[in-house]
Amino acid sequence: MIEIRQSEICKGEFNRGVFATRDIRKGELIHEAPAVPYPNEEHEHIEKTTLADYVFEYGANHTAILLGYGSLFNHSYTPNATYEISFEKHTFDFYAYKDIKAGEEIFINYNGEEDNMDPLWFLEPDAEE
Repeated sequence: MIEIRQSEICKGEFNRGVFATRDIRKGELIHEAPAVPYPNEEHEHIEKTTLADYVFEYGANHTAILLGYGSLFNHSYTPNATYEISFEKHTFDFYAYKDIKAGEEIFINYNGEEDNMDPLWFLEPDAEE
């Protein structure tokens, strides 16, 4: 249903994205990504690594690294996918927010809600500059 390919929207060495290998209907489960949660106070260690760009908030007190393809979905303010956290299963479940055609890149809104237009943390001007 999905595969990793080179993404045209990404720059740099690891310009990957998640793409549909077949048509996916709105509401269909795309991927169930296992979460590896850790306490927020440990995040200072992750911030020193590239992994900091790939983690998700996991409730109020934890952050999570997602396994599988979970951390490889790219961002769009007009996403065609969304996700829900299953704390019971410790997974992030990605669903089609719209119909997705075979060959299309699958995007989520990094702000967590499909219509949230807040600036992303990595695009905000550095306050120290």
